[in-house]
Amino acid sequence: MNESREKWIAKGYEFFAIKGLSELKVQSLSKVVGISKSSFYHLFVDLDHFIESLLKFHLERSELIAKLELECKNIDPELIHILIEYKIDLLFNRQLRFHRYRKNFEKTLDKSNKIIQVPFISIWMKDLNLDLNENQTSGMFDLAIENFFSKIIFENLNYEWLSNYFAELKNTTSHLS
Repeated sequence: MNESREKWIAKGYEFFAIKGLSELKVQSLSKVVGISKSSFYHLFVDLDHFIESLLKFHLERSELIAKLELECKNIDPELIHILIEYKIDLLFNRQLRFHRYRKNFEKTLDKSNKIIQVPFISIWMKDLNLDLNENQTSGMFDLAIENFFSKIIFENLNYEWLSNYFAELKNTTSHLS
């Protein structure tokens, strides 16, 4: 991948994650990236092709995060540190949820969830000391992840908030086993 393309994707990914789909405009991106609009059109043809590049990039990032999650022994502090380090990816995923009425966003969200679900559930069940069957675990994960993504914003993706969030989740689920 060439350097300009990488820069467009990296900045566009962050821009979309923080500002959302309605703010994702070539003119605005051009200012953030510091490269002319003509470069954008040369590399991506149009905004729809650019968005497809962002969605592909998100799946690559999801794979990376899943690998890191597999190495975690606990939620607090190990997983929390990963979530903080990859907060832009979490916020991108949040935007996918908001706009899942678009088929390509929903498809990417589903793929991303499948990538991160297994390692996350593994550490989560172990850390919460829950003994649930596969259907219960999957159902609980779906509820927890929807709740999580409805609450996160750029400002609260920090150690204190995440630690409190997971402690509250642990307390809520403690009566299930």
